[in-house]
Amino acid sequence: MPVPTLPDPTTVHPLPAHDRVVFLAPLITSPQIEVGDYTYYDDPIGAVRFECQNVLYAYGPERLVIGRYCAIASGTRFLMAGAEHPTMGVSTYPFTMFGGRWAEQTLDLVTSMPSRGDTVVGNDVWFGHNVTVMPGVTIGDGAIIAAGAVVAGDVPAYTVVGGNPARTIRRRYDDQEVELLLAAAWWNWPIELVTKHTRTIMAGTPAEIADIARIAVL
Repeated sequence: MPVPTLPDPTTVHPLPAHDRVVFLAPLITSPQIEVGDYTYYDDPIGAVRFECQNVLYAYGPERLVIGRYCAIASGTRFLMAGAEHPTMGVSTYPFTMFGGRWAEQTLDLVTSMPSRGDTVVGNDVWFGHNVTVMPGVTIGDGAIIAAGAVVAGDVPAYTVVGGNPARTIRRRYDDQEVELLLAAAWWNWPIELVTKHTRTIMAGTPAEIADIARIAVL
């Protein structure tokens, strides 16, 4: 009987029979985007084009950082800070971007606009179908973003959010359990340890995950 293999995080298509599923880390070329190992994107059309189709308006220095073991459904899009328009006066029209005299007269207005900063996604976050993430948002580890949600504000760890704008639906665990999970940080375990305990990671309790982490460092 052949020995079961582990998925290779450097492989674009971890499921050879299903091109719609891609590991994102080996696909990313932009220095403004960072994606952790085993985070995947599922899209029946153009999954390999995530960087240009799903990360939009990345014109500035702001970064998109996504952790490990995230599951991203088709249609999920990250709007970067370049999508911002000036709102300090009457018009929001981006005259500056068209260059020439328009840019000469307005460049200082655009460069002085405050940035919303980087967009940061933790580890083990699940994005449902057609989620939109607005610029500068931080999404905590273990969060679940419901299908169709528009995430305009930060999402705490292990929280389920949905709607437009996204609001808390429920917390997955209480404060003490969340502290246990964040301290255990199973997504940083060696892959051999993750593999040994995948069943507990999927179906166990925060206390069980914390016990594994504690024993592993002894």
